[in-house]
Amino acid sequence: MENALNFYIDGRWVAPSNAVPFDVVNPATEEVVAQTSMGSAEDVDRAVRAARTAFETFSTWSVGQRIELLERIIVEYERRFDDIAWAITTEMGSPIGFSRGLQTPATLGHLREAIAVLKDFKFEYMLGKTRILREPIGVCGFITPWNWPINQITAKLGSAIGAGCTMVVKPSEYAPLSPIILAEVLHEAGVPRGVFNLVNGDGPTVGSAISKHPGIDMVSFTGSTAAGIAVARDAAGTVKRVHQELGGKSANIMLPGSHIDGSVPYGMVRAFTNSGQSCIAPSRMLVPESDMERVVELVRMAASALVVGDPRREETTHGPVVNARQFERVQGFIRAGIDEGARLVVGGEGRPAGMNKGYFVRPTIFADVTPDMRIAREEIFGPVLAIMPYRDVEHAIEIANDTEYGLAGFVSADSMEEADAVGRRIRAGRIYLNDRPQDVTPNYEFEAPFGGYKQSGNGREVGLFGFEEFHEVKAVIA
Repeated sequence: MENALNFYIDGRWVAPSNAVPFDVVNPATEEVVAQTSMGSAEDVDRAVRAARTAFETFSTWSVGQRIELLERIIVEYERRFDDIAWAITTEMGSPIGFSRGLQTPATLGHLREAIAVLKDFKFEYMLGKTRILREPIGVCGFITPWNWPINQITAKLGSAIGAGCTMVVKPSEYAPLSPIILAEVLHEAGVPRGVFNLVNGDGPTVGSAISKHPGIDMVSFTGSTAAGIAVARDAAGTVKRVHQELGGKSANIMLPGSHIDGSVPYGMVRAFTNSGQSCIAPSRMLVPESDMERVVELVRMAASALVVGDPRREETTHGPVVNARQFERVQGFIRAGIDEGARLVVGGEGRPAGMNKGYFVRPTIFADVTPDMRIAREEIFGPVLAIMPYRDVEHAIEIANDTEYGLAGFVSADSMEEADAVGRRIRAGRIYLNDRPQDVTPNYEFEAPFGGYKQSGNGREVGLFGFEEFHEVKAVIA
């Protein structure tokens, strides 16, 4: 990859201030597939200065100019679509079918939604005798994770460009290849110099420099709750806006009814999407006590259809987790589930049979999980499902809300009215009702706000609500 060792700053690929190489490892093979550079505070400062200069002009662009730019980005992105899909598969192990089916096309959904919002957004209106103006917040710092390496950037980028903001982006050092291609896409699409800047590096160095920098007006962070707290602390000294999309431990409530035969297998698939490396993964399946054995047999049968293996193969449904550290973390949770007395239904410790390399995890399902167990309380970020019994609906809602997280919730029932009544009582930012599509691709509503309650973060992304995050509100009184 021609630009892997450089950073994209002020419309050019430039060498780091102090080049420190970093190996990008393919998690399926454990082989080094590329080298990138780790940035420094000096690199961040260069990028911020470029973004501040660009903001003076870009913030004055008309709505029509911003729409035309987003449309050019879509065209160029579609041209590089397959390059991006293969980069995601190589850097973080997403099966190529999933990379092509959801990881890569999600960007197009975000960009098209940004255009739709931009066309109808009221940047100026009267409130009584006061004129209300919505103005771009300024220079934005994006710190994004490895699990959805392009989606999490472009969910922010579409709104930022639509609002007239400029940005400095730090993707995860473990999945930097697809973001580099994205920078090439933006360059070819004619994004003005300094509007988009990319600096690779780690959180404690580059991420912290972005969070602390007085020239950045807003930080939008996606990642773990622990890292989000560190970002907020770093940002506090300059009183900048901090938007956080953090961890989750979503409950999937299976209400009593005939729907269970279809809802339970899909609930398992949903929990294991992206090898369980999704913040909204419904990793706690809550089922009526009387249906526990029925549910156990349903998930046992459904798990037999999963294909864990080489992510380059079309038939693979589940690839590896992202790196050795994540592999060991997930193994630790599986051991904890066994040690704490949960019933192991399928899976367990170690790699799947016949695999001696790669960070592949056996899809693992536990039954009879109680709310005090680690696998019921902590975010695992791997293919581990905890099935938990409940006595009645009130008990199910109590278990669902008994968590420090509040990113998403799932409810399945025989009727939408029954599901909705329970969904309204779950303390989470996004609720999925009767989430049972015919295929295994999760529903993704690009206009729906995304974000959480409690320690799952603050603020919202995508659609109208995400677009509003990138504005300041000014009242003009005459």
